[in-house]
This record gives sequence, structure tokens and C-alpha cells, in this order.
Amino acid sequence: MVKARTSAAELVETGHVRVNGVREKSPGHAIKIGDVLTIALDRTVRVLKVTAFNERRGDAASARVLYEELSEGNPSSRPD
Repeated sequence: MVKARTSAAELVETGHVRVNGVREKSPGHAIKIGDVLTIALDRTVRVLKVTAFNERRGDAASARVLYEELSEGNPSSRPD
């Protein structure tokens, strides 16, 4: 969602992240498979379900397979 860990920590500390509907204030909070994250970014809100973890940190493309987008605006959830 963001490029740097410091930016991610700032989102959490400023109250822009919810884990399973509860506002999270600790950047070190453990996330597990099945958790639903709600992230307020700029003028959008993204809702993501954690589906897997990587053993190593990777690029954005490899991260995209680790979650399922649940947001209303998700193009893959729109009917054809």
C-alpha cells in the first residue's frame, strides 16, 4: 500500500488502519492469515484480507498475491 515501512508505521500511528474492524495504534501489531485490514489512503479506503505471508520481503508484484481485495471499488469484484 505504501513504499516504506516508516510510511506504513505512520499510517497505523495516526489511526488510518483497522484490523478486523478495530483501530490499530501499534505498528508492531501481529497480523495473521484471515485478518481483514481497512486502510485509509489519501481519498480512498482499501479493505484487504490477508491470505498468505512471504518468508522474505519482496516487490509490489509479489505482495499482491498475499491478500484479497475486498473494497467496493475493486475492479475484479465488479460484475461484467
